[in-house]
Amino acid sequence: MNYDHTLDKRQLRHAFERAAAGYDRAAVLQREVCDRMLSRLNYIKYTPDIILDAGSGTGYGSRKLAMRYPAAEMLAVDIALAMHFQARPSVPWWKRLSPARGNRTSYLCGDIELLPLKDACVGLVWSNLTLQWCNDMRYTFSEVRRVLQPGGLFMFSTFGPDTLKELRQAFRSADNYSHINRFTDMHDIGDMLVHNGFATPVMDMEYITLTYDDVIGVMRDLRAIGAHNVTQGRSRGLTGKSGWQKAIDHYETLRIEGKLPATFEVIYGHAWKPQPRKTIGKLAAGHPMKDEFRLPE
Repeated sequence: MNYDHTLDKRQLRHAFERAAAGYDRAAVLQREVCDRMLSRLNYIKYTPDIILDAGSGTGYGSRKLAMRYPAAEMLAVDIALAMHFQARPSVPWWKRLSPARGNRTSYLCGDIELLPLKDACVGLVWSNLTLQWCNDMRYTFSEVRRVLQPGGLFMFSTFGPDTLKELRQAFRSADNYSHINRFTDMHDIGDMLVHNGFATPVMDMEYITLTYDDVIGVMRDLRAIGAHNVTQGRSRGLTGKSGWQKAIDHYETLRIEGKLPATFEVIYGHAWKPQPRKTIGKLAAGHPMKDEFRLPE
């Protein structure tokens, strides 16, 4: 494992805790990607009974899924408790005495890499832009498969290696520290799904480019959604004034039509947990294999 790119989960949790109150104002990309994921459900004929929103944040995806599947039970899991406080609606005390019918959401604080759920308990695992915060995606997929019911669906989005390539390039001109988190290639993600026993994985990718007036605007939005650099190879001190200026000057050379681009490589995928293989009916008494399948003695 490259420890320079290992995420510090404690720092990650704190970053999202601090960002929770202002998250929705800055999470334009997260909502857009979520909506594009939701549109993909139009082509999948499947109605889950229990849905896990893994990395639920302030609940935008959970609410959209609840509208699409009104009879389903929702499980919202996020690493930051403050995100749940933003997501959970304020309900008068007298309404809590008689639970509402229809869709209901339970909020759990937890990490997608170690889900606080029993085996085979959900029909759909939904994860919008969360997998990039995992240290071991292969193990994360095994956790997702563990909690899925046989025949259940895993649907996700994440960032690919070209994400924030402009910012990465700008910082590379300033020093040798890790300033941008590492992102996994789409083909490697597909291979990991197959390795973990998922069936018929479907992967696709697109580039979404946001534009900004200045570098500070880019950094402000990343900080507002909690997307700090929390790799262990990051600089433990503040980047010096000269280093910042070098990075800014380099980023300025990328300006197009008066705007600074921030590219995001968005990867979408879905796969199924296969049904258990059916065994051939009762075998002949007296021997574990039928005669026509036995070798001559």
